[in-house]
Amino acid sequence: MNIHFYRRMTQVVVLIIIFLIPIFDILRYDVAAKELYIFGSVWTLGLPTDTFTDMSKHGSAAVAIRFVLKAVLPWFLILTVFPILGFLFGRFACGWFCPEGALFELTEFLTLKLIGRRNIYMKKSNDPAIKRGNPFLYGFLSILFLITVPPITGIFLTGFFIAPAVIWREVSHLQISAGLYTGIIGVTIYMCITSIFVRHIFCRYVCAAGLMQTLFGWLSPYSLRIRFDRKNFARCTNCKGCEKVCFMDVLPRLPRKDINCVNCGECIVACEKELGTDNNLFSFKFGNKE
Repeated sequence: MNIHFYRRMTQVVVLIIIFLIPIFDILRYDVAAKELYIFGSVWTLGLPTDTFTDMSKHGSAAVAIRFVLKAVLPWFLILTVFPILGFLFGRFACGWFCPEGALFELTEFLTLKLIGRRNIYMKKSNDPAIKRGNPFLYGFLSILFLITVPPITGIFLTGFFIAPAVIWREVSHLQISAGLYTGIIGVTIYMCITSIFVRHIFCRYVCAAGLMQTLFGWLSPYSLRIRFDRKNFARCTNCKGCEKVCFMDVLPRLPRKDINCVNCGECIVACEKELGTDNNLFSFKFGNKE
């Protein structure tokens, strides 16, 4: 099972989709026009122009009903996506689809190559045994990453608030507006701080989408989990490979599922390397039953 490849592909595909959403007016708010675009159309409450001049009970009720149906209900449905995902799949979306998680994994890899540990503050017992790379090469790659990826990401994400056609015209003519500068600088600062200093601490304690999946996945008797085969524990060589590959600092062999597990499957890959495919002690399973 080539979990590494599939995970990277899904993360890249989701990132591309996010970048394309404002370009195709699937979802964006144009601050200049003060209009919200959803699936190519300007979103409105659909109220007649004389609605707010009608102060009768009937007119007020019509406004309230329309507001609930076209504003509150759609937003509520969007927010239910993450609890539903958590209830069915745990934090699978965090491990497989989240581009920010992929960013943290990439910066951890660069840190490993530069200083021999994941954490820039201290060495941990579960740091993977990875050979340090050429400091000049990986230093150059790290600097190149920081000066290119965050600004480019900022340009694309600003498209959620400034018309992508306007952004393209500004970038192609090198006439960057204050609004685009603000987007680029804001995203760059955020990405640099989170990717260098925060990383998966953000996933564990801050990310609202992840925490909703955590809560509902933990409560659900049906959600997807990574199981350790305790019945065949004797086959385990105690290589601790499963712990060393876990970027969420989970101890995969514990009897109970760790609430921070994102179902990435890296422990499955590590165990497969140690024991082979046929003797793998880890597997994806739905539900609480062993």
